[in-house]
Amino acid sequence: MNHDNPLLADDVLPAFSRIRPEQVAPAIDELLADYRDAIDALTAPAAPRDFATVMLTQERLEQRLARAWAPVSHLHSVADNEALRAAYGPAEEALTEHAIELGQNRALYAAVQAVADAPEFVRLPRPERALVEHALRDFRLSGVALEEPARTRFREIGVELSRLSTEFSNAVLDASEAWHEHVTDERDLAGIPESGRAVLRQYAVDQDLDGYLVTLKQPSVQAVLNYADNRGLRERVYWAYQTRASDQGPDAGKFDNSARIEKIMALRHEAAQLLGFANAAEESLATKMAGSPTEVMEFLHDLAARARPVAQRELAALREFARAELKLDNLESWDVGYASEKLRQQQYALDEEQLKPYFPLPAVIDGLFGLAGRLYGIALAPREGVDVWHPDVRYYDVRDADGRVFAGAYVDLYARNGKRGGAWMDVCRARFDDGAQLQLPVAFLTCNFAPPTEGRPALLTHDDVLTLFHEFGHGLHHLLTEIALPSIGGIDGVEWDAVELPSQFMENFGWNREALDLFARHYQTGEKLPDELFRRMLAARHFHAGLFLVRQLEFALFDFLLHLEYDPAAGARPLAVLDEVRKQVAVLHPPAWQRFPHGFSHVFAGGYAAGYYSYLWAELLSADAFGEFEERSAEQGSVIDRTTGERFRREVLAVGASRPALESFIAFRGRRPEPEALLRSHGLA
Repeated sequence: MNHDNPLLADDVLPAFSRIRPEQVAPAIDELLADYRDAIDALTAPAAPRDFATVMLTQERLEQRLARAWAPVSHLHSVADNEALRAAYGPAEEALTEHAIELGQNRALYAAVQAVADAPEFVRLPRPERALVEHALRDFRLSGVALEEPARTRFREIGVELSRLSTEFSNAVLDASEAWHEHVTDERDLAGIPESGRAVLRQYAVDQDLDGYLVTLKQPSVQAVLNYADNRGLRERVYWAYQTRASDQGPDAGKFDNSARIEKIMALRHEAAQLLGFANAAEESLATKMAGSPTEVMEFLHDLAARARPVAQRELAALREFARAELKLDNLESWDVGYASEKLRQQQYALDEEQLKPYFPLPAVIDGLFGLAGRLYGIALAPREGVDVWHPDVRYYDVRDADGRVFAGAYVDLYARNGKRGGAWMDVCRARFDDGAQLQLPVAFLTCNFAPPTEGRPALLTHDDVLTLFHEFGHGLHHLLTEIALPSIGGIDGVEWDAVELPSQFMENFGWNREALDLFARHYQTGEKLPDELFRRMLAARHFHAGLFLVRQLEFALFDFLLHLEYDPAAGARPLAVLDEVRKQVAVLHPPAWQRFPHGFSHVFAGGYAAGYYSYLWAELLSADAFGEFEERSAEQGSVIDRTTGERFRREVLAVGASRPALESFIAFRGRRPEPEALLRSHGLA
């Protein structure tokens, strides 16, 4: 083994400062060669066909590969550069090809089937049986039963889809970083609060410019679209942001994802049909809670029927307000956030700027960790001296009630160049006990908040607080797993439409007074969030809930129908499908030049293909699960109830995919989920 290559070291944590782009290819090549040799030995005729030999060997090989690839994949998302990108693409293709080859290895499939067929299989613990059952299902979804030339074609499609997905994501990042507007006259930024202007000032400083720099980073886009009085600036930012990586906008054609969308959809459809599914939507549901496309469509249309009339009333009121109070006779898409913020201020005497001083990021982190301690009996303690990829990154040891370290987390919270937008949790290390040693779970928690400015900590909007709670919920799902088989532990293997349950569940605490009192204090005075401000915040909670829901339904229906109704003769037709969906559910129609699909990374470069609906599906589960805490609160006097928290940890967070998500939900709640919970959570019941 090459011990000079940090990607091949058996370190507990990655040596980020030593990782170089030129080390990626040799590390992956060596690991894949070793992996193939080990699989050949495992499938040799004389090799045992028991769980330890067949299944644990594969988990061990997969973890060795993941230890090298996880830090590379993470750096590609948070510290991108040309050299890393050039190394990442070919390595990812090699890994994809390897995974499909593995999934089509009939000797390996036969070995796993032999474990399932053995008399002792029924006596194995539930997690071990689940691992075998998941593996057999995944073999079928990898085309193990295909004959030539379909086998080879399926493998080629997988590799090409992997490449296209990376290219799609790169194009969105490049388009986002290509546009900016230099502002030297502060009057052009009238209406944007000081916290927003401080961020724009910092962006200018970063580029050695005076004045301010408006960019397409999330904090900048939000500051302009929600607060800038300058309508022309709002329009330019909306135009640049909503045409990223397309045939329209300031960089029309330069980073265009149009052809990639066409190719991705054609290949997904072809792959699904090779496996015997009618379309990619049907294939997608093979690993989800929802049983059929009809069930998904009925769920979405039922929600739309309830939400759309509310959204129509909200929009009519917003138009009237904009006309009467803001002299905007024609409410355009770039006016909606601005007018909504003004209306919210008028109706509830509340704007995000009033709340931000009460949400300094260091205090929010402390409060969030304190909440986890009270619910689950854990503590997160910062550890100095851990090798990280940027000075802003912090590492935390996660300790159980007895002080034992059982997990860890990297936390990277600020927007910067070379870092893709959005917020996410990812796996650095999975919990794994191979009999010889225990590997502890480690998570990456990543957000894109406005950084601290001179003399002031980073101040979060309440939406930012909810985002942080959401990603930490995913993190807890990974960190608190008690399943030591990585393929079914933590978030891995959990049905995709249930994997958002723990994350959306945590958001509920961001609206709870008791939880907010753990951290919501004015960064200068230490004063608690005033009762009056909290009451106004609660009153405004469901402000434009209808508009929010129909927008989520628009995204979900667009994604699902795009995959469900794909016709090779007609092509993907993303803009036509989106237009059809908007006619069904949307109440606000953006300009014809808007190109939302071209930046929809969740679906074209993430794991949400024919699965974006799962945000709403899981929100139903999370609202209903939180209802258990609310009911206990009526009895115990506290929603932060340790007994209920321990039960949620045991029945939902700890079990991973060792049993179906519905079974875990019922074990916690005592019944099946009730759809009304979702409507109640949006104030629409």
